Amino acid sequence: MLPILSAFATGLVFGIGLIIAGMADPQKVLGFLDIGGHWDPSLALVMVGAIAVAAIAFRIAAKRRRSLLGLPLQLPATREIDGRLAGGSILFGIGWGLAGICPGPALVLLGAGMSKGAVFVLAMLCGMVVFELLQRRQLNLAR
Repeated sequence: MLPILSAFATGLVFGIGLIIAGMADPQKVLGFLDIGGHWDPSLALVMVGAIAVAAIAFRIAAKRRRSLLGLPLQLPATREIDGRLAGGSILFGIGWGLAGICPGPALVLLGAGMSKGAVFVLAMLCGMVVFELLQRRQLNLAR
C-alpha cells in the first residue's frame, strides 16, 4: 500500500508543480518555444531547476540498488543514442511545438477537465498503440 500512496503523492506534487510553474498552460509553453517571436524565457528557469534536481537524484540513485521504499530501481541500462531514440525525440519535439503540451501536463489538463488535455491524451494513446503494433510487426518479421 505504501508504494501506491507514494506514487499518488509524487504524482500530485508533480502535477501541482506543473500548474504553478505554468507548464500546464499550452500558451505559455508555446511562448517559450517561440524564440523567433515573442519569446517567454520564464520556463527556462523551471527547466534548469528540474534538470538540477534530476541530476542530483540520478547521481544518488546510481549508487543504490533499491528505492527508499525497498523496491528495485529501474534505471536505463544504456547511454547509447540510436535512431529510435533520435526519432522519438524528434516526434516528441514536433508534437510539443505544435500543441504546447507534453504527456505530464496533458494528464494535468485531462484531470482538470480541459478538452485540450483529452484530445492530447487520446492522440498519445493512439500513438502508443501504433508503436506497439509496429514493434510486434518488426518482431514477427525478424523471426
